[in-house]
Amino acid sequence: METLQTPDTRPPFAGLNGQTPEALFGSLPTPCYILDEAALRRNGEVLAGVAARTGCKILLAQKAFSNYNLYPVLAPYLAGTEASGLYEARLGAEEMPGKEIHVFCGAYSHREFPELLRYADHIVFNSPGQLAAFGPAARNAGKSIGLRINPECSTQEGHAIYDPCAPGSRLGTTRRQWDTHMTPELIDLLDGLHFHTLCEQDADALDVTLHALGERFGDIFPRMKWLNFGGGHHITRPGYDIPRLERCIRLAQQTWHVQVYLEPGEACALNAGYLASRVLDILQNSETSIAILDASAACHMPDVLEMPYQPPLYGAETTGLSHRFRLGGPTCLAGDVIGDYSFSAPLKLNDLLLFGDMAIYTTCKNNTFNGMPLPSIFVLHENGQLECLRSFGYEAFKSRLGQ
Repeated sequence: METLQTPDTRPPFAGLNGQTPEALFGSLPTPCYILDEAALRRNGEVLAGVAARTGCKILLAQKAFSNYNLYPVLAPYLAGTEASGLYEARLGAEEMPGKEIHVFCGAYSHREFPELLRYADHIVFNSPGQLAAFGPAARNAGKSIGLRINPECSTQEGHAIYDPCAPGSRLGTTRRQWDTHMTPELIDLLDGLHFHTLCEQDADALDVTLHALGERFGDIFPRMKWLNFGGGHHITRPGYDIPRLERCIRLAQQTWHVQVYLEPGEACALNAGYLASRVLDILQNSETSIAILDASAACHMPDVLEMPYQPPLYGAETTGLSHRFRLGGPTCLAGDVIGDYSFSAPLKLNDLLLFGDMAIYTTCKNNTFNGMPLPSIFVLHENGQLECLRSFGYEAFKSRLGQ
């Protein structure tokens, strides 16, 4: 049996191997992202262990991490990619060739769907109406067809924006909708069912969700070939309950005789990247010391504001140290604030600050609001060498807006 591989207990700065950010990254232009090849491989090994011990298949959800230059690092450990639409499906097909390509979208368009059929192996629909509109074409093209279901079982705490089971949710088919709209002809189109209810959660939330699914859809599952558990499983986070996850997978397999898929995004690239930034200015407002950085929460780490959350920062704590600073970006948005941190010594102009866990939902979500330049993207190879994957200039900003 495959040996249980537990997540790394040293993130989010394990890849520095005891060196300071200035020593490792001081020569790089800021702001910049640094992707950690060794951390990506470590995550891949953990995920591959789950797959080997249970027989499930694990996909990379590209919405969280789509830096395709690093796909060769993850590909040996994964069954394929999950896409949210045409472009991600094409990216997965081009950059992880020979692997499975799954796609789920809240609604497909007639303009894009024929091209999507060229890339996707599994196509999941959000509603009976979409299944009726596009399912026959997908079936004729030889695709495996699924429907997203909604167990109406919320396990979210504090992140309502990421709760697909909230009342009035637009995501997934409830049992009432199924009973009303799923005709025998539509059911016959299906190969599998898909649910996605978690966000950065442990296996206890999955356990609760599976019981709710069994109560609402248990009579349907035995008619299916596969069941996709969606994403939000924080499998590579320190302390995550991998044995409980594996029990959930085996329960579904043994009870309903389905192939189980998981499609984590964060777990693939968790704690596998950094954002380096320097202090541009220091000012005082009432009792608050403020440092303005060349990195922006609004532009370069948008989930900090959207979720919201406060990212880890090397050498700093949220409270407890002597010198407290509010860190903000240079844009005109008053709320462009990364957070309040405490330091053992006062910050100075040009100090290098290194934020952790910046491989996920950063490079794929950043923007050029205020004309802010996009940060360059580097990779820290396993041999310790740094390589620039992409740098961005004025044309990257201008070309998005016109010819």
